[in-house]
Formats: sequence, C-alpha cells, structure tokens
Amino acid sequence: MKKTGNIRKMIPQLDNPVQYTLPLKDILEDHEKVEMNPLVGQEIKITFENAIHCVVTGKKIKKTFGEGMSYPAFKTAPQAVESIIRPELSRAHLGEALRDLEWEKKHDLQPHFVYLALTNHVKVGVTRQNHLPDRWMDQGAWKAIVLAETPYRYLAGVIEKELKAHMSDKTQWQRMLKNERLDLDLLQEKHRIQQLLPDEHQQYISSDDSITEIEYPVKQYPDKVKSMKLDKVPEIEKRLTGIRGQYLIFEDNTVINIRSHAGYHVTLEY
Repeated sequence: MKKTGNIRKMIPQLDNPVQYTLPLKDILEDHEKVEMNPLVGQEIKITFENAIHCVVTGKKIKKTFGEGMSYPAFKTAPQAVESIIRPELSRAHLGEALRDLEWEKKHDLQPHFVYLALTNHVKVGVTRQNHLPDRWMDQGAWKAIVLAETPYRYLAGVIEKELKAHMSDKTQWQRMLKNERLDLDLLQEKHRIQQLLPDEHQQYISSDDSITEIEYPVKQYPDKVKSMKLDKVPEIEKRLTGIRGQYLIFEDNTVINIRSHAGYHVTLEY
C-alpha cells in the first residue's frame, strides 16, 4: 500500500492500547488517514518528497517554524500566538488581543485544565477542556490527573506559572521513549501540589480525582534513543516496533517525531 500527502500530527484515540491515525493532507484541503497500529511490527518506508508546505497558508517553503509554519506565519498567525506556549500571557479575558482578538476569544475564553502528567517524572501542563485526554497521549504520559479547572486560559496559565517554580513543565522525551517510569500515587501528589498554590487559586482545584492510565502500542522499547529528521534522512525503511506520544519507534533504536515534520510531503509505503 502507498499513501502520499503532507504530514500532520497523529490523531490519538484513548483505548487499550492507544489507537493512532496519521493524516496525510493534500496541502490544506482533503486528506487520507492511515491507521498506524496495524503497522506496528511491520516494515514501513517513509520517503520525503523534498517539498514542505506551510500548514497555515499552504505555500511551499524551505524550512518550518513552530509546527509546520512559514516564518511569516509563525510571526503573525494566531495559531502561533505567544499565549499558546505561555498561557499566562493571554489577554482575551480583558478584550485585548496579542494577535487576533476573535481567534483568541474563541480559543482562550473557554474552560481550561491544569493537569499533572506522569512519565519518568511529574510535569505540569495546561490545555483546553476539549483537548483531553489527547494532550496526555501526545506527550506520552502513562498516568495523568486534572489538578485545576479554570473558566479561561489566563487563569490556568497563572496557576501553571506558580507551579513551575516547584516542578517541570517539560517532557523528558528520550527517557519517556525508553519507558523509564516514576511510579507514585498521583492522587496523593495532586493533594501535595495543590497546597503549594496561594489561597486565591484554591477555588479552582478540581473535584475530579480520577486517574487516567494510558498504554501505548509498543512491542519493544529502545535501550538508547537516536532521533531522525527527514531533512537529513529523506528515506526511512525500517521495522516499526512502537508508537508513543508523537513518535514512531523503529527496531534499531531510532525514532522520528511526526509532529515536528508537520507540512512535510511524504510517501508512506507499507
């Protein structure tokens, strides 16, 4: 089977294990979806067709910024607004725009979660309500819990910023891909962490104490991790041994981050 198109991040569906779908888009319009789980254990071939298209404008570009954008789009498009990475910068709740007020109102003025996700360590993060549990699966977490619920993005960002003084907001992706796990009582950790917040933020602590556990379609984890980029390795033909987060894992300990190749035009053969 052969499929061709522009890469977008894999779409995860919570199941046991997570079910992954890879969209291959025709510029900005139609796309095919490749079910990836059946390919685990098989040899696949990914060929970079030496073309990259901006995920915002569809124009052909030489290099991507952010996640698949041209430099002008990265600097001006609302999809790359600064409050995506630093939610405490959001001003939509004040009726003020960083780039595009209507876009920012739509995305920021809705319920947001502050969460704790567990890989080989506990990290704090922020996401919109409708992005869970996808956000946890994209990061390769194997356990996660909601810490706080806020009515809009800015408040979630302020809480996250408070907690970043005590814990990481980054995923240690290499250790995650080796399946190094920190096993702890995540509910107990939630109760400990919430005590670090000032009184004015206690009202946002979530009453939902359920813990989501996540299994990934991985037959074999690597002992060491070597990342590949299609710019330097334009043809990959190897046995796929697993998928976790947004990474494809191959039998020779190499991995490729699909999300970081958004906009790359490829042919996938399997």
